[in-house]
Amino acid sequence: MHVLVPVKRVVDYNVRVRVRSDGSGVDTTGLKMSLNPFDEVAVEQAVRLRQAGQASRVTVVGCGAPLTQDVLRTALAMGADAAILLEPGTGECDGPALVEALSVLVQREGVDLVLCGKQAIDDDLGDTAPMLAALLDWPQAMSVNQLALEDGGLRVHCDGDQGLEQWRLPLPAVLGVDLRLCDPRAISLPNMMKAKKATITTLSLAELAGDRAARFRITGCATPPARAAGVRVEGLTQLLEHLRALPALGASA
Repeated sequence: MHVLVPVKRVVDYNVRVRVRSDGSGVDTTGLKMSLNPFDEVAVEQAVRLRQAGQASRVTVVGCGAPLTQDVLRTALAMGADAAILLEPGTGECDGPALVEALSVLVQREGVDLVLCGKQAIDDDLGDTAPMLAALLDWPQAMSVNQLALEDGGLRVHCDGDQGLEQWRLPLPAVLGVDLRLCDPRAISLPNMMKAKKATITTLSLAELAGDRAARFRITGCATPPARAAGVRVEGLTQLLEHLRALPALGASA
């Protein structure tokens, strides 16, 4: 079984971001970048499947400038077998074009299972796995926190609107994994040094998805308003008075 894991380079979750003065986006100058935590969990799960003899190959793929190679090498150091970089040419990766390229790559590489992070911590869209499953016409499951291979298919536990859901899916399939699925391993120095020398295959995004203009753009970005300071109350009576004064409760009174 060949497992493909799309990965994304994002601002490290420990770093506080700031918006550019012109409101065009987030200023990443000088900020620490790292592998998206949800994608890191997906890589770890894929490597575990291979180590358990349930997968034969793990390939990671990222999209962006050559700087994106750093997160691909992190995935290689974790145990991935191969890495592919999709270069968009000018500008940033366009989401729909990226998913189209992934669908072509999945079929070209003979992939049986795609493990995506449930979402990226920079935009929180969580749209890669559903769009890819739709293009491939494969079964999908999101917010996967448990995974097992049974009878040639998958048994997964997912977060649903009304609690935990259990699903059985045939292969091939696309999964969006949650952070609770597994804990990523610590990377040893020898593995990291080995990953630095590994070959990363570079492909043009236009080669797979066609050369087209971006279908969406950022029109503006702003810092959220500061949260109002809390109020300390002396007891239950004062708490009820503050609650009754809230606009939401006042409208229904």
